[in-house]
Amino acid sequence: MGETMELTFPVVDLSKIDGDERGATMDVIKDACENWGFFELMNHGISHELMDTVEKHTKEHYKKCMEQRFKEMVASKGLDQVAQTEINDMDWESTFFLRHLPKTNVNEISDLEDDYRVVMKQFAVELEKLAEKLLDLLCENLGLEQGYLKKVFYGSKGPNFGTKVSNYPPCPKPDLIKGLRAHTDAGGIILLFQDDKVSGLQLLKDGNWVDVPPMKHSIVVNLGDQLEVITNGKYKSVMHRVIAQTDGTRMSIASFYNPGNDAVIHPAPALVDEGAEKSDVYPKFVFEDYMKLYAGMKFQAKEPRFEAMKANAATI
Repeated sequence: MGETMELTFPVVDLSKIDGDERGATMDVIKDACENWGFFELMNHGISHELMDTVEKHTKEHYKKCMEQRFKEMVASKGLDQVAQTEINDMDWESTFFLRHLPKTNVNEISDLEDDYRVVMKQFAVELEKLAEKLLDLLCENLGLEQGYLKKVFYGSKGPNFGTKVSNYPPCPKPDLIKGLRAHTDAGGIILLFQDDKVSGLQLLKDGNWVDVPPMKHSIVVNLGDQLEVITNGKYKSVMHRVIAQTDGTRMSIASFYNPGNDAVIHPAPALVDEGAEKSDVYPKFVFEDYMKLYAGMKFQAKEPRFEAMKANAATI
């Protein structure tokens, strides 16, 4: 399973989307969406300088405000003395959440330095633009009209957009506890700025766990459950996890561009075959209802979530 698979991890040079190689670039994106659920973006238009500043502030903030808290949590749960049994009900990670849309909470998080707030707001604006550009590229590949996905996500108040800032500290027993347990993402399209030195992110492909290679200044993109529903399974959300490492703290900044709470999610009519059996068509539901269900089932298979939504469909 080793390195041969890693070499083929889909990497997209987004600068080529406007030139002669547009067709080939769109094909790489299409193949990645259909067969991987993940791809890595280079030359995505977000300045390296901005990314470096975000990274510097994030790592400083962790050291100053989060590291000690994490150590105390580990000690209080006795995890530093961890027994020889696997721990399946928690993750070896230190995180906080920033909300950008529909309304930001960046000013309400008390221990953020002003410079950090400013740079995270800038970063969010760039990521939002990138997410919307990618959604239109997906529309093109799927044969949907431009703007279709953005419109579905919009609901009545616009999309939900937020960032999970995580650090995965060194772990004494990485074989016994995951940095983050295996799951698919519930939402729309996810843009990840990850550490380029400390690895750990893996995705499940054809029954094997494959490393998502750390690449400097790249943005890793993955598809959430909502895109699987809207494409009626043409694109799939993929199980992924983070393996804790024994040395080095891994930084992960994941931004989730999700439908608005009241957005009605359903397969795009153009992607449902005319004579399709009802059982072959994904459910229709309100995004907020899906999220309530997901909250209790995050670390389980996604299929029962879709089934539960089908069972509820009569209520919409």
